[in-house]
Amino acid sequence: MRRLRRLMLLPLLLAPWLAHAGVQLVVDGVEDPLKLAVSSGVDLSQYATRDVTEAQVRRLYEQSLDQAKAALEPYGYYEARVQGQLDPVGTDWRVTLHVTPGSPVTVTGVDLRLDATAAKIPAIRRAQRAIENLKGQTLNHGEYDSARDALSGALTANGFLDARLTTHRVDVNRGERSAVIHLAWEAGQRYKFGEVHFEGSQFKEGFLQRYVPFKSGEYFAQDKLLQLQQALNGADYFSVVNVLPDVDDKKNGVVDVKVELAPAKRTVYTGGPFIGTDTGFGVRAGMERRWVNASGHKWKNELILAQNLKTLSTLYTVPLPGPNQRSFNYGATYRDSNTDTSKSKTLELVANETREWHGWLRTIGIHALDGTFTVGQKPGEADNVEGLEHGQSNLFYPEVSLSRKSGDNPIFVRNGWSLVLTARTTVGSLLSDASFSQVTADGKWITSFWGNNRFIVRGSAGATWTNNFDDLPPQLRFFAGGDRSVRGYSYQSIGPKNSFGRVIGGENLLVGSTEVEHYFTRQWGMAAFVDAGNAFTGTDYRPKIGAGLGVRWLSPVGMIRVDLGTPVHNPDEHGVELHVVIGPDL
Repeated sequence: MRRLRRLMLLPLLLAPWLAHAGVQLVVDGVEDPLKLAVSSGVDLSQYATRDVTEAQVRRLYEQSLDQAKAALEPYGYYEARVQGQLDPVGTDWRVTLHVTPGSPVTVTGVDLRLDATAAKIPAIRRAQRAIENLKGQTLNHGEYDSARDALSGALTANGFLDARLTTHRVDVNRGERSAVIHLAWEAGQRYKFGEVHFEGSQFKEGFLQRYVPFKSGEYFAQDKLLQLQQALNGADYFSVVNVLPDVDDKKNGVVDVKVELAPAKRTVYTGGPFIGTDTGFGVRAGMERRWVNASGHKWKNELILAQNLKTLSTLYTVPLPGPNQRSFNYGATYRDSNTDTSKSKTLELVANETREWHGWLRTIGIHALDGTFTVGQKPGEADNVEGLEHGQSNLFYPEVSLSRKSGDNPIFVRNGWSLVLTARTTVGSLLSDASFSQVTADGKWITSFWGNNRFIVRGSAGATWTNNFDDLPPQLRFFAGGDRSVRGYSYQSIGPKNSFGRVIGGENLLVGSTEVEHYFTRQWGMAAFVDAGNAFTGTDYRPKIGAGLGVRWLSPVGMIRVDLGTPVHNPDEHGVELHVVIGPDL
């Protein structure tokens, strides 16, 4: 019994030692980043939620004073004074560190030595200048390390693969509060590209050279390797692309490049339902043959069955040897389209050549278009209603287009732009029922501001010259209204009217839009917009205005935009129009 009582008393005797006690750390006298540096630099910060005894606390507290001073030295403060205070707070402890940082050390000199040959290269010169610009600044070890490593990286990226940092020292004079940086590199030989060897390719020898953005004998550059990686990924032939410079076997000033590849799935089937306010509900099905043969030919087919649009299209692509990503493309599209103002059934044959041209994607080709159409017809109306205009066209015309886009993120662009310029013309009346010439331009600009906001400007313009406007099908006339035009109006519902008051489209187009988006989270935001513009003939330009609000959702399948727009200052149009767009920003 006596032994049992002793065992029962044991927890009471051990209670003071087993009780939870954490440490609350308070740092005053400095702000971030110095405050954060002190908090992270003292061991006490690790005991906020850990058990600690009084003896441990006192030992950690004594150490924290010197640790706090040391934490400030990387920021140039070598004469900091730290006073501390240790207080019990319930079962916890509170440690208060009063920090007086003092005057910082200033960089008074930079002694940088680099081979003159390397220093002439712009990227290396910029990195060198960044180090020299540290003179006169407060000594910051992190900035010094970053600038030093950036110059080492620039040397490697520009072919100096044997470059060595031979001197790296910072002399600090605490009494004078000054520091001198000493850095020296031996750049060594500048290497050139050798041969590119592809491993695991399913194509005939030499085909993949069209994606190589450099020639053997050019100076080595890492950005060229990145361009090669991006080009091969963008070709959509491979599931694995690894571009590896063979630096371990470099010799005679030359480094070869090895590219490891694994074929992607050869045939891809796609399909599923979709919705768009311009097209209505529908289903989409597609089949793509990523490569047809060892020459890299591609074949893509798509079927769309929607309420207002039915299409069947096929496209065959023949990549060509040489630079600039050249290819011949042959396509056919059957299109059955219904809008609020027109109906058309057309068959279009296309043959063109595409290539990269001075940073643009250039397309030059010929089009053959045949079909029937009705303009001025509203949904549900009979074909014999008064005022409708019926037509049939056979058109043959060359077309050239230039397109370019630039963005910091393909999924969610914070800063970027896109521009598409197109010109098409018949050759008199050669193989055509009508002669016409037409130019169009479509642009978009996105910029971010104040953190979670985007400002978006969009514009479209076009002009047509023809003596046979009545023979042009709807897709070669200009209309306004819809998701990517003037919101608040339905798709292609506004434009010039005939004598019966029916919209028949115009020869010219001018539309602009401004939009502001604010994001509450990384995925969700709202938008406010104002769109204005119209199609017109001659100089009779009467812009329509639409405005509204929308919701933005960065979903797993891409950006989803849902807008509610309404006409502004239009006594003939009222109500709210729903607009839904799914797809990339540019």
